Amino acid sequence: MKTLIAAFVTVLLPAAGAIGVSASPAAAAERADLASWWAPVHFQDVDTTGNTSLAGKSDYLTSYDFDGDLNGRNNWENTGRYALSAHLYYSVVQTSGFTYLSYLFFHPRDWSDGSLSDYEADLSEHENDAEGVLVVVKNDGSAYGKLEAAITVAHKDCYSYVPAGSDFSSGAEDIDGLLTTTTDPHDAEQHQRPWTAEQSKSHAAWSFGASRKPSDALQTQYRSGDGVLYYPGSTAEAPSSANDRDVQYTLIDIFAPGGMWDSRTNTSLFATTSAFAGDNSSNPYGAKCGAGAAATSCETNSANPPWAWDDHNDRPAPGALATDPAYLVWDYFAWSGKPSSPEAYTYNPYRS
Repeated sequence: MKTLIAAFVTVLLPAAGAIGVSASPAAAAERADLASWWAPVHFQDVDTTGNTSLAGKSDYLTSYDFDGDLNGRNNWENTGRYALSAHLYYSVVQTSGFTYLSYLFFHPRDWSDGSLSDYEADLSEHENDAEGVLVVVKNDGSAYGKLEAAITVAHKDCYSYVPAGSDFSSGAEDIDGLLTTTTDPHDAEQHQRPWTAEQSKSHAAWSFGASRKPSDALQTQYRSGDGVLYYPGSTAEAPSSANDRDVQYTLIDIFAPGGMWDSRTNTSLFATTSAFAGDNSSNPYGAKCGAGAAATSCETNSANPPWAWDDHNDRPAPGALATDPAYLVWDYFAWSGKPSSPEAYTYNPYRS
């Protein structure tokens, strides 16, 4: 993301109601099962042009430790040296009425080919990039609940979508379009999953079915251009080309021991607890950050984890998409039976 929260803050969030954090293996397995069930099918647009594209590899999804270490300041350099096996990070937060599932799409590079297109506002590049989506599921008594909405992260803005049949409508924020769903060929159940998409280079995230610009351009690219189509699966695969339409990713829990949340004070990986570490150091293996074109610059420490994602002009505080989704969704949407205030959390590891 191009949003940077510069202050080094300790992320210790106050409770907003009763929080029952169950550490039982059964409860943890149920949450992991929910995250797997609602994990999105994801289309990643790919651009193969420019000095820093690596023939499209700079747009592939992967993990922040794809190169075998927790040093965020060498990810740009190592992008071309390692296979980019596909992973999505996730977290689960719950109230009695809803389950909130955050998914993070990580790229080692936010890059530019020297031309402005789609949602790009400048020609800057930066090491590491982290956009994502919040999937909102109603706990309706069924095994996996009912999909009601999704909110995607596109740099300094968040965009709201609802699927067909949802009870949700616009609240303080307008609904930006349809949340498309689709099936997964690797899924024995063949149930409908959210379908998300990211543009190339700066990786703004949208619903694949959105009709508003610039996300509508991704549908054209999907039909007639190149790109990678990622599916949740049991194997973390690397794309075979910039137009691989069947690549499996695996999920990584943000709260796994030694994982992203536990590493937020590791100053090799995070410059602050709210920003991944990234610099513009020289690259012996190719073009360094800022070398995408004559007008390209390199920003540092410019990718945010979910607990720092922020829409620049909404009411919820920075990070609420992941850490306080009950309030954010209560603010963004209206629905039948909406309570007069957000529900208390029954499970919220960000606030434990």
